[in-house]
Amino acid sequence: MTDDGADDATDDGDDGTEEGTGEGTISLLVVDDHPVVRDGLRGMFESAPGFRVLGEASNGVEAVEQAAALDPDVILMDLRMPGGGGVEAIAHLTRAGARAKVLVLTTYDTDSDTIPAIEAGATGYLLKDAPRDELFTAVRAAAQGRTVLSPAVASRLVSAVRTPRAPGNEPLSAREREVLALVAKGTSNREIARELFISEATVKTHLTHLYTKLGVKDRAAAVATAYDRGILG
Repeated sequence: MTDDGADDATDDGDDGTEEGTGEGTISLLVVDDHPVVRDGLRGMFESAPGFRVLGEASNGVEAVEQAAALDPDVILMDLRMPGGGGVEAIAHLTRAGARAKVLVLTTYDTDSDTIPAIEAGATGYLLKDAPRDELFTAVRAAAQGRTVLSPAVASRLVSAVRTPRAPGNEPLSAREREVLALVAKGTSNREIARELFISEATVKTHLTHLYTKLGVKDRAAAVATAYDRGILG
């Protein structure tokens, strides 16, 4: 009887760790445009018990594709990346009903970065200077669906909620600033879409949002207002 029980226990253990992932292990997708950062994060998590890095992506477009293919528990998402930003990827994943929780990990903590990311559906927001243990704790919390915010970001969000901005005086997101800069160069919607690897419909949506935020009604007025406020140049 003892031998049979030991054999059964061994078999259960083998099943639980098949493919290298045991019970309770959190799977991750690392998204960052810097290879050194991706390598560092992969090494950090793979050296710690309870984590497994399934893959990497260098921009938001790749992140969406990899998330669909790998189905990770948590996605560590940078925001400003050539070829596809993090906010757009988060919004896409949210619309698609992706199971993965997105934990933003970036160097940017301005209102124009934090608020759009949270609104898009990010579960948490940390800065890259977060200590190793804090990052591990945040990933575990995100995997459980709990919101995680760095102190600086939490403070900004509280201030934003307590101090409503007047119409026409809201900060532009990083992507909206990119679109506006291209508009200022006389770039068409189709060319902007090609440049930023997004659809023309998305370009029009960004334009609508930035018109509202700037309190204007057309491209020329948006550019003029942006220069007047120091957003451009």
